[in-house]
Amino acid sequence: MRSAAVVRVATDVPYAPFVMFVAEGKPELTGLDYDLGQALGAKLGVRFAFTAQKFDGIVPAIQAGRFDAVMSAMTDTEERQQVLDFVDYSVSGSGILVAKGNPDHITRLDDLCGKQVGAEAATHQLDVLKAHQTACTDAGRKPVSIQTFPKDSDAQLALRSRKVVADLLTKPAAGWTAKTADGGRAFEVVDDPEAAGGYEATPNGIGVTKRLPGLTGAIQKAVQALIDDGTLRKICAKYGVASIAVQEATKNAAVS
Repeated sequence: MRSAAVVRVATDVPYAPFVMFVAEGKPELTGLDYDLGQALGAKLGVRFAFTAQKFDGIVPAIQAGRFDAVMSAMTDTEERQQVLDFVDYSVSGSGILVAKGNPDHITRLDDLCGKQVGAEAATHQLDVLKAHQTACTDAGRKPVSIQTFPKDSDAQLALRSRKVVADLLTKPAAGWTAKTADGGRAFEVVDDPEAAGGYEATPNGIGVTKRLPGLTGAIQKAVQALIDDGTLRKICAKYGVASIAVQEATKNAAVS
């Protein structure tokens, strides 16, 4: 990898605050994952080159050998561990994004039963909604009417136009979107006291192809170095999510 001088990284753009375009129509990137990639590159002496890829196509692209890793707020799951090794750097759950003023009075996940809710395709948030269907029917309510979108930005457009009453995305992304969209006037995040960090909080990691175990080990050591010197927490704090930074760079932390 050092000889190649580059780690080819796939990422889903935009997914704030993890990865975003600096300006609309421009290719330059910014965001938590992007900044972390640059910090890792500096530690390892190689360039982390990010390329935009639709989320549901990232794992197949890595399996095909087009990329070495993914940095895109990807949830570390046992299923994904079958094809990728994860170096975990944050822990967060799913958050509910609603229109400003919360016109449908959503206060918790149960309030989504019987309503149209958006989620990005192939994400953990889609799995959370599907898993909650049983809770809806057990309570004698209609299941969630799940609407999937290629990107979360599409789900946000649907929320703006009232085609859905809520958008389920990671809690950090929901908070950043609520803070920045239209100067904070478009959306708000549902704060459920029983799920302060988000629903089903899980580790998020850098997914690395299993063909390069040495790269996984190097990234794990580099992430730990960034934890120890305070860089990881500073990067997270820059995007308003200091609380999601972990204290140990674990490998494949997700368990059943």
